Amino acid sequence: MTANGLPEEGGDPTQFNDDLAPIDKRNRPWGWFEIFNVWTNCTQSLFGYTLAASLFISYGLNGWAVFAGIILAGFLIMIFVNLAGRPSVKYGVPFPVIVRASMGVRGANLPAMIRGVVAIFWYGAQTYIASTAISLLIHSLIEVDSTGTFLSLTAVDWISFGIVWSFQLFLFWKGMEWIRNYLNWAGPAVYVVMIALMVVLWVEAGNSLLSELGIIFHGTGSYSGGPFAAFMAVVGTMVSYYAAVILNFGDLSRFVRGERAMRLGNFIGLPFNIAFFSFIALFVTAGTVVVFGQQLTNPTEIVGRVGSLPLTIISALTFFGATVGINLIANFVPPAYDLSNLMPSRISFRRGGLIAAGISFFVGALWVSIVSTLGIFGFVNTLGALLAPAYGILVADYYVVRRRQLDIAMLFSTDPKGPCYYWRGWNVRALATFSLVAIFSVLAVWWPPLSPLSGLDWIIGAALAALIYVALMKGRRMRL
Repeated sequence: MTANGLPEEGGDPTQFNDDLAPIDKRNRPWGWFEIFNVWTNCTQSLFGYTLAASLFISYGLNGWAVFAGIILAGFLIMIFVNLAGRPSVKYGVPFPVIVRASMGVRGANLPAMIRGVVAIFWYGAQTYIASTAISLLIHSLIEVDSTGTFLSLTAVDWISFGIVWSFQLFLFWKGMEWIRNYLNWAGPAVYVVMIALMVVLWVEAGNSLLSELGIIFHGTGSYSGGPFAAFMAVVGTMVSYYAAVILNFGDLSRFVRGERAMRLGNFIGLPFNIAFFSFIALFVTAGTVVVFGQQLTNPTEIVGRVGSLPLTIISALTFFGATVGINLIANFVPPAYDLSNLMPSRISFRRGGLIAAGISFFVGALWVSIVSTLGIFGFVNTLGALLAPAYGILVADYYVVRRRQLDIAMLFSTDPKGPCYYWRGWNVRALATFSLVAIFSVLAVWWPPLSPLSGLDWIIGAALAALIYVALMKGRRMRL
């Protein structure tokens, strides 16, 4: 056995590289504050703000019920990420390596590449969304002609998109330490700006803001399925929003010094952070009704209408910063590891990131003119639904089948006698479980009778996969 836990004999060098190898606990710089800021950036992105504000409007629930649903979702997400992150904290390896224990050293590429494809798609989309903040900044500073377009984007739009795409690639290329420092700056900065925006709107609206806040908070009770269905829809929507990060949380938790720091960061960063940010979003949305005469849930549009140049500049930069933050941790780092896991001897973490960035460039550049009009969301949502059984299998294998014990060397070995080789590198039982639950996951996206589940299909799919996997693996002697 080598110093980093890899096999000296019988191992397959095509199954590991330095980026996938275990990180020694002495070389892990992340603590609870870094994990907390993972979640602040996830919550505070442009899309995250729109989601938080929309929850108080779309389901017609009383505001207290919406907050209860948000907090419940935060606790559920916290539990899910603690379960997914613990093995990576213990062994120092990313998600694609941990999942080899259940799916097989080669079968792990199935869920990893599904996750990678979804991440690359959303990476391109979020890059375009972040570029709208830069476009707002440019327009606020100088007067430019916005009439001529190419692929539905103006010259300023193209420049903004290029800036965001290049900046993200720069941060990624500098490594995880730069990403860590960036997240620690972006998270607190957005809170400062959001509170400032709330104060500005409150001053503009006066006492009318509180009455409008009461109207939104009262709810309309208009959700077709009734109050309970609306409550569960709020919970399911929030869980679904974080589902992709839940699955590959090990990509981040492997850098944490210990489990206690991870759990504390998740505790502060999920239920409490989400609830506090949602309150600010509700307050600001009420203010837009009074000041602008309509409910605005897009923060870029809100800032653009406030009319304060200093606030516009600061807000554009910080919302851009937060959106870049979630894009890096949710949509850039994961496919870099997933692609590296596909061909470890040829694709490093950096090379995987370059491939992901190259593909996502075209997704983002063509977002307005082509991609968003193709109805491709159904395809991507279908792939995203398949992440639920992958999570259920991973958790069931580690906690129930293997009882929290892994032979880390065998995760990198193609020895036919090893516990992670199964049949030609594939665990047929895990594959059968994945396929069975995938039927439910796909139906939940496309079959109208299952639409009342409204986001809870992810939780149900993960639970079904865990139960079926444990049943199929029962009686198989695991060689740890």
